[in-house]
Amino acid sequence: MAKGLRAITRYLLLLAVAALMVGPFLWMLSTSLMGREEIFQYPPRWIPDQVDLKNYRAIMEVLPLGKMLLNSFTIAVSATIGQLVSCTLAAYAFARMKFRGKNGIYFVLLATMIIPAQVTMIPVFLIMKSLGWIDTLYALIVPAFFGGAFGTFLLRQFFSAIPADLEDAARIDGCGKFRILWSIVLPLSKPALATLALFTFMTYWNDLLGPVIYLSSVEKATLTIGLANLQSGLMTTRYDLLMAGSVLSVLPILILLIFGQRWFVKGIAMTGLKE
Repeated sequence: MAKGLRAITRYLLLLAVAALMVGPFLWMLSTSLMGREEIFQYPPRWIPDQVDLKNYRAIMEVLPLGKMLLNSFTIAVSATIGQLVSCTLAAYAFARMKFRGKNGIYFVLLATMIIPAQVTMIPVFLIMKSLGWIDTLYALIVPAFFGGAFGTFLLRQFFSAIPADLEDAARIDGCGKFRILWSIVLPLSKPALATLALFTFMTYWNDLLGPVIYLSSVEKATLTIGLANLQSGLMTTRYDLLMAGSVLSVLPILILLIFGQRWFVKGIAMTGLKE
């Protein structure tokens, strides 16, 4: 009896926490389907009188939504590919290769994670300006191809957990390091790669500061800039359009999470089990 009561209490607590997490998303979706008058009704209403997609049509007229979505998608996908390639190579070197100063270099790499982004903001901007990449997508994409401390750490921990016997057997068969990485390590590291891909895509898709710093023209603007303009001095805050745009912004992340949830959970659970 006591065991059943504890189980019921546990499930009720989980349902309450789930409601707190899902509630804002449901409110965002509901608000995106309401008119401007319904949004400020009191008491608040969760279900609109009439479901209408007029807010989604209106935001396409107010903003060049298609171009913004394309820019955001281009940046997020390209940066994700860059992080996967560069961090994979760096992580494999730190996990499996022996060279002088490896531990020191790895320590310095991890130490960069504690440096605030504001410290490097101006130097990086000057570098991009000298390259002529201001108001181009290159300023946001190319740095991702030079690795990252978090991605390298995540993959390095996962690579270290792979039994070395598999690589030794492949080496006896004549495989080189790149062949071992491609044929053995990467197939076994799909959960970690999926986790890094999801984190990277989310970071670049939701990034606002980077596009604000480097992009100035409407043709290069991302979705986050468009949503920020809906609540800035450029126009009166349109909460109905803002919620509609937020729904469109959340959809790609939600789809990725639904289809990659199994790999994502497995990658988080298994990373770092063995040093």
